[in-house]
Amino acid sequence: MLDILNKKKLGDIAEAKACTYLETNGLSLIDRNFRSPFGEIDLIMHDKKEVVFIEVRSRSYTTFGTAIESINKTKQQKVIKSAVCYLQKRKWLDKVNYRFDVVGCSPTTIEWIKNAFSDE
Repeated sequence: MLDILNKKKLGDIAEAKACTYLETNGLSLIDRNFRSPFGEIDLIMHDKKEVVFIEVRSRSYTTFGTAIESINKTKQQKVIKSAVCYLQKRKWLDKVNYRFDVVGCSPTTIEWIKNAFSDE
C-alpha cells in the first residue's frame, strides 16, 4: 500500500512540474486529471489555436527504460479515446484542432515531445 501511495505522490509531483514547465513555455491549463470510461488524461492545455492532451510520465530510475518509452500503443489508444470523450462532452469535436503531447520527468530533466502520437 505504501508503494502505491509513493507512486501516486511521485505522479502528482511530476504532473505539477510538467504543468509549470508547459505554462512557462506558453501553454495554459484547461483541465487536469480528466477521467473517462477509457482512462485518464493528465493535463489538457491550450497552445495558441490547439487543445493539447498531455500524458505525463515519471521515472526515478531508467533501468526499465525512460519515462517517454513507457507510453505504449495501448496507453496511446486510451488517451485518444479519452480525448474524444472530452471533446464530445464539450461539443468541441469538430470545432477545435488538437494534438497529443508527452512529457517525461526524471529527477533532473523534463522532456517534452509535441505531437508524440496521433489519432489516425
